[in-house]
Amino acid sequence: MRAAIDSFLNFMTVERGVSPNTLVAYRNDLNQLATYVENFHADKAEGQWDNVDDKVLTAYLLRLHEQGYSDTTRARKIASAKSLFSFLLEERFITKDPTENLSSPRVGRTLPEALSVEEITKLLATVSRSDAPEDKRDHTMVELLYASGLRVTELVSLDIEDVDLVEGSVRCLGKGAKERIIPIHQNAVDVVKEYLEYGRPLIANRRSGKALFLNRRGERLTRQGFWLILKGHAGKAGIGTKITPHTLRHSFATHLLRGGAPLRHVQELLGHASITTTQVYTHLTSEHVRTEYDKAHPRA
Repeated sequence: MRAAIDSFLNFMTVERGVSPNTLVAYRNDLNQLATYVENFHADKAEGQWDNVDDKVLTAYLLRLHEQGYSDTTRARKIASAKSLFSFLLEERFITKDPTENLSSPRVGRTLPEALSVEEITKLLATVSRSDAPEDKRDHTMVELLYASGLRVTELVSLDIEDVDLVEGSVRCLGKGAKERIIPIHQNAVDVVKEYLEYGRPLIANRRSGKALFLNRRGERLTRQGFWLILKGHAGKAGIGTKITPHTLRHSFATHLLRGGAPLRHVQELLGHASITTTQVYTHLTSEHVRTEYDKAHPRA
């Protein structure tokens, strides 16, 4: 059970860029849950994540309440459990999410952060200043990530053949090995084409294989590697907002919805299994509509 928690925490660090404090909170919450599950089952062999059901979780929530945890703390512990089981389901460690109908104390909801269009423009301008092969790679990755809304794992897993420069699309395998084809705009196509002609050949070697994005050793770039690259360029661009690869995915979705794209369309592009996951972005776009209304209405 602890190995699954470690895998989840690694995912949250690399994919979501959670802070060290948040990571500590997740670890404490999930270890507490794991200990409860192990103690709940008399037979320790049954104390596994795939044996957790509504009965176990209901008893766990009752225990938290009896121990005097506040609504905010209990909501956080439930959110930690939901995130873990969602990860386990997507990675096929379990076959059913036992937290699907789990209720939580009502507390304020944290919305995803997104960069402004101006910040995106500033970031892209910063990464495109040099003709060095590594900088062409960095520019291509940022441009492609913002053009497609890919998860960082999907981005670094791309092979050369996954980008169709004629049709202007990228093919990826998302969570649960689900394939999706995402259209990309012409500017992104041009940037990829230039990288393939003048960037990648100068980095590639016999170890490169078909990987699209390579590190300095000519091997496939890792998620951690791109995260560090992105942080470096964001600092050079003077972007004060905390930025992770997931920030660009949030920005992609938010800007599409603000531009009038249907929610179902954005759901398909992001590869969300449920429309509920995508609906969080409607809160961000509603705030944008309110701001624009206040600026435009004569009596606002």
